[in-house]
Amino acid sequence: MAILQKHGKNCSPDLASLKENPADNFGAAGCQKKWAESSSNWSRPVARVWTVVLLLGTCLLYCARVAMPICAVTMAERYKWTKRESGMVLGSFFWGYCFTQVIGGYISDRVGGEKVLLLSAAAWGAMTAFTPILAHFCSQPIVSMTLARFLMGLLQGVHYPSLASLCSQKVVESERGFLMSTVGSGSYLGTLVIGGAGSLMLDLYGWESVFYVSGLLSLLWAYCMWKYLLKGEGPIITLESLGTRGTQSKLSRRNWLRLFKQPAVCAVIVTHLCTASTFFTLLSWLPTYFKDTFPDAKGWVFNVVPWFVAIPSSLFSGCLSDHLISQGFDTASVRKLMQFFSMGVSSVFTLLLCGTTTFPTAVAFVSATMGFTTFSHSGVSVNVQDLAPSCAGALFGVMNTCGAFSGVIMVYLAGYLIESTGSWSSVFMLITVVNLLGLAIFLAFAEARRVDIDGAKPRYHNIHI
Repeated sequence: MAILQKHGKNCSPDLASLKENPADNFGAAGCQKKWAESSSNWSRPVARVWTVVLLLGTCLLYCARVAMPICAVTMAERYKWTKRESGMVLGSFFWGYCFTQVIGGYISDRVGGEKVLLLSAAAWGAMTAFTPILAHFCSQPIVSMTLARFLMGLLQGVHYPSLASLCSQKVVESERGFLMSTVGSGSYLGTLVIGGAGSLMLDLYGWESVFYVSGLLSLLWAYCMWKYLLKGEGPIITLESLGTRGTQSKLSRRNWLRLFKQPAVCAVIVTHLCTASTFFTLLSWLPTYFKDTFPDAKGWVFNVVPWFVAIPSSLFSGCLSDHLISQGFDTASVRKLMQFFSMGVSSVFTLLLCGTTTFPTAVAFVSATMGFTTFSHSGVSVNVQDLAPSCAGALFGVMNTCGAFSGVIMVYLAGYLIESTGSWSSVFMLITVVNLLGLAIFLAFAEARRVDIDGAKPRYHNIHI
């Protein structure tokens, strides 16, 4: 494991060069102006407001996303789905999730992440509310639900790249860990809310109510964001706002190829792939695991407790990482430490699930696994902003595309293993192996220096698509 090294805070020579030679850092004056404008940081009061709003948005995103896993058992019983068919429905989300990651990050880098977040939230909120209608009016519910989950993945795929772009442009390095971990905790808060309230609505009012409520609340959030934060400004994205690269396209392609040849960038992509795929697998199959293993257990317990633990854990990891960096510890070492807890320590508790025989012990191990997994918000998720702040949204989109694609495979493979072996231990072993592989790569190759600029030349060029 990386050893934390303390050092004095030095002004980055790359940033200094950008300040001394502003006219030479970009191929076109328009690009220079665009980057200068987007680099203006939020004031602390504004940052606090946005943090709360983005936290709520991410919470509702996961309320809508987890509605299907929560209702999967009930829907499978009603529509006579096998485990493989359930896995196909759950996994189809990630097929859609793959396609909009990069384009979402690209557009966010160009026009602002807040606009992309608003438009996507309105769309996936409406899609969630209409899901029960699609199920009832289609003669083949498995087809309509698979399509609905695919579309949901398409619409939600832009969320995290937009967050990464927005954070890299508006938040200083020493505060990114807290903001990303706080906003990231919204995923656990959303899973907690839908796990508790959703389980009750499922029992009292039927599975349709879970989709109706989460969808309508998402639409309300999008309206409030548009009304009070964007001041009613229309989130219109035009071709002119996206801009054209013209003579810059050749330079951009060359710089992007150079970027992907950096070991640190490859390490971030692979590590995020492993983190995302294992998290998606747990998120999709844990409700079914508890139902199969402990059929008499109350749903609200295992759908609430793990995520209740994950929220303070995520906030703690953000505070810890920012504190260590502000105290002068090496940024790369801090990121590696956070990722060690996320993938290494959590894997210990995942393995312990293989021999679990009691319900309280299983809940405790799953809670510990989810709690330590949240440390990735202050590790690999923030590291992409350290490496390439000028194109963090697009690069995060590449990372999330890889993570979503592997999520499709892992979720389906988990269903196959369960049905073939009749044992959940094979799934937990698979998750552990993938986690440890990603951790080893991150510890070996991760860095925190900027790589979106060419340090070998006297003039520096930020990478834009």
